[in-house]
Amino acid sequence: MARKSEMMDAIEALAKAKDISVDQIVSAVEEGCKAAYRRYLKRSANAPLNLSVVLSREHDVQIFARKVVSEEVEDENQQISLEDAKRLGPNYELGDIVEMDVTPADFGRVAAQTAKQVIRQRLQDVEKGKIYDEYIEKENEILTGIVERVDAKGVYVELGRTHGFLDASEFMPGEEYRPGDHIKVYVLQVYRANKDVARTPQVAVSRIHPGLVKRLFEMEVPEIATGVVQIKSIAREAGSRTKMAVASTDAMIDPVGACVGPRGSRVDKVVSELKNEKIDIIKWSADPAEFVANALNPAFVEQVLQSDEEKICRVVVPDNQLSLAIGKEGQNARLAAKLTGWKIDIKSQTQYNELRGQEAVSVPEGNGSIIADDVEDYDKQPYHTDDETM
Repeated sequence: MARKSEMMDAIEALAKAKDISVDQIVSAVEEGCKAAYRRYLKRSANAPLNLSVVLSREHDVQIFARKVVSEEVEDENQQISLEDAKRLGPNYELGDIVEMDVTPADFGRVAAQTAKQVIRQRLQDVEKGKIYDEYIEKENEILTGIVERVDAKGVYVELGRTHGFLDASEFMPGEEYRPGDHIKVYVLQVYRANKDVARTPQVAVSRIHPGLVKRLFEMEVPEIATGVVQIKSIAREAGSRTKMAVASTDAMIDPVGACVGPRGSRVDKVVSELKNEKIDIIKWSADPAEFVANALNPAFVEQVLQSDEEKICRVVVPDNQLSLAIGKEGQNARLAAKLTGWKIDIKSQTQYNELRGQEAVSVPEGNGSIIADDVEDYDKQPYHTDDETM
């Protein structure tokens, strides 16, 4: 082992290079020395169990065995008699802890190599801890990464000081990833390094989480970033369609228009990043009936009857709007239900009239309803990026 003064110089230089505290490295060195000593004496039945290490500029590395002063010695590895303790120091009493210098004279190369390995591992742990502290603040945020490699399990993404993993279950449908691609990812979770579990990389990311849409709009729409426009809820089927409900804290600012931007410039940037995923932007309402009607855009809604007890809305649409309201494979109705948090039962006008006409069936009006009499006024509220029938 090197002289302590040399070792301390090396520790201070390493601490500066790695931007970590000297105390952390000293702790690693101490653990390394303990491991080296135990390896050195691994064949000895009298190897002490409790060790301490002292490092200072004035001395070499010193290893001490800690033993309890006992009246009767039952375990020589952990106990020392009062008589033997008195030989080391006249003031020792029963129950005291005696530290005995057990540093071997030939504590050499093998021990030093063992210590070096433990130190290296500790430094890696410290580095992972620093990465955790830095990236834990980025959970639920967007990061731009570079695709490093792709395998059957997922995509490994460079995120600066660490790497992220985009699991195959978090891929956007139909999206392909190639090494060198720059992609925006949503940080799902940052893991604290665990020496018992190999978890590399430490950051799990996603391309399908609704939070990705939210953060993209925050980046593109100043009114959202400042809090004037609020995103109330998002329902997403990644790669296909997203519905987003927005509200404004300023009556002079149209929340839908702010998100769309001049000539659709703001929403177009988000759509482009999401590989042309369709986005419906609707005006949020505290009135569930109005909110549900807005959420079913682009379908025209004639009437909404709500049952607060069961949290179900019965929606009545013109006969020629039924398929549009339901959407392809039920997507429009499904997303509207996710967006609003209400179960939605959609009926055409003919179906609703037949249901009301059945004597054995009573159709309650519910606790509230809205009737959309003016198609033009209704169409001013929502915005969607594609006018095609779903």
